[in-house]
Amino acid sequence: HAVAQVWRPLYRWTITEGLKRLDLDADQREVPPDATATLQAIKDERERGIYLLCDFHPYLRYPMTLRLVREILARDGSAEHTLVLIAPKLEDLPPEIAAAAVRYAPKLPDEAALAKLVRDEGFAYAREHAGRRAEIDAAVLATIARNLIGLSLSDARRVARTLIHDDGVLDSRDLPALGKAKFELLSKDGLLHFELDTASFADVAGIARVKHWVAQRRAIFSGERQVAGLDPPKGVLLLGVQGCGKSLAAKAIAGGFGVPLVRLDFGTLYNKFHGETERNLRAALGNAELLAPCVLWIDEIEKGLATGDADDGVSRRVLGYLLTWMAERKKPVFLVATANQVQHLPPELLRKGRFDEIFFVDLPSEVARAEIFRVHLAKRGVPLDGFDLAALARACTGFSGAEIEQAIVSGLYAAHADGLALSQRHVATELAQTRPLSVLMAEQVEALRAWARERTVPAD
Repeated sequence: HAVAQVWRPLYRWTITEGLKRLDLDADQREVPPDATATLQAIKDERERGIYLLCDFHPYLRYPMTLRLVREILARDGSAEHTLVLIAPKLEDLPPEIAAAAVRYAPKLPDEAALAKLVRDEGFAYAREHAGRRAEIDAAVLATIARNLIGLSLSDARRVARTLIHDDGVLDSRDLPALGKAKFELLSKDGLLHFELDTASFADVAGIARVKHWVAQRRAIFSGERQVAGLDPPKGVLLLGVQGCGKSLAAKAIAGGFGVPLVRLDFGTLYNKFHGETERNLRAALGNAELLAPCVLWIDEIEKGLATGDADDGVSRRVLGYLLTWMAERKKPVFLVATANQVQHLPPELLRKGRFDEIFFVDLPSEVARAEIFRVHLAKRGVPLDGFDLAALARACTGFSGAEIEQAIVSGLYAAHADGLALSQRHVATELAQTRPLSVLMAEQVEALRAWARERTVPAD
C-alpha cells in the first residue's frame, strides 16, 4: 500500500529577520519580529507547520511568551505545530515545557570526514598560493584527524587552515599547536588547564619502569595499532615522596604517548551551591573527552577526595561520579593521578582495576641523582666540565629531585654573589647546608616507603 507523505511548511524565526518561510518562495506574512507577536502568529496559523526558532530560549523566561508556547504545545486553539528551538547551548528549559521537549544534538564529524577536510584545505592552500602544494604528511594524517575529533567542521577547518597557512606544512610538529587550539575552543570554563610543555622521557631521570610501561602501550593507546583482546590503557596512579618527580612523570607520560596534557585542579571544582561541584566535575570530564586523545592529570588527588561528613557528602558524590567515569568512559582519555599521602586516599580508589597500575616514585638512587644533576645543569647552560657528578650524587643521599634542583639554584646565586661561574664547590656547599625532607620528616617518609614496598610497583 502506498503511504501518504506528510508535508508541512517550514519556517525560520530570528530576532533580526522575523518569521520567514523556507520551503517555498511564497508571499511572506508581515509579522513583527518580537517573540510574543511571532508566537501569536504561529498559534493563529490554521495549517500545521514546523517552526525553527533560532536563539529563542532567552525569551522563555517571560510569562506571556511561556504561556503562548504552552498553548501551542497543548493545541489550545492552535493547529498541531512543531516548535524547534535551536541554540549553541540550550540550558535547562522551564519545567512547564521541559516534559514536552526532546533534546537532539547533531553528531560531530568523524575521523574520515576530518581527514577529507584536512586534504581539502591542502588543495585550497595550493589554489591560493599559485599552485604551491601544501605538504601534508600522509603518515600522520590519521593522527591529525583523530586529534581534531570533538570539533565541529567549521572549527576544525579553521584550525587546520591556520596550521597549514603558517608554513605550508602539516606534520607531527604541528600536533602541540593543534592540541592547544582545540583546548582553547572546547574548554572555556577554566576547569581544565592546558599544559603546553610536556616533558620528553629523556628529560626525566629514573622512572625506567614507567618509561617501559608507556612505550609498550603507546601504539595501542594512540590507535596506530589494534590487537584483538588488548584494551587501550586507561590510567595510572603515581604515589611517592614529595619532590621526587611525580608531576614531571605525569608530563613525561603525555610526551611518551604523544598527546596533549590537561590538568584538572580539584580546587576549581568546589562550589558552595548545592550540586554545582558535581556539575563542574561532569563538565570538566566531558571536556576532557572532547579533547581526546589526551592525558588527564589530577595532581594531589587525595586533597579533592578527602571523604567525610564535614562537606555534606560532596566529596563522596564527587568520588562516586569519578569512579563511574573511570569505569565507563569510552574515549581515549588516559588518567594520571598523583598523590603524596596515601592514608588520605579512599580505599575505593585503590582497589584492583581502578588503575592499570600503581607506581611508587621513591627517592632517587645514586645513579638517578647523578642524572638529575646532569639534566638541571644542562638546562641552565652550565658546562659539565669540572663537575664530578658521581661525587655530588654520593653527597646527597636521601635528597629528592626537587631538593637537588634547589641546591643548584642556590649555588648559582652564591656564585653570582662571588662574581664567579658555578662550580662544584658552590653546589657541594649548598648540599651540605640542606636538610632534606627524608631527614626532617623521616618517620612519615619511611612509613610511606614501607607501605608502598609490598603494594605498588617501583617506578624505577
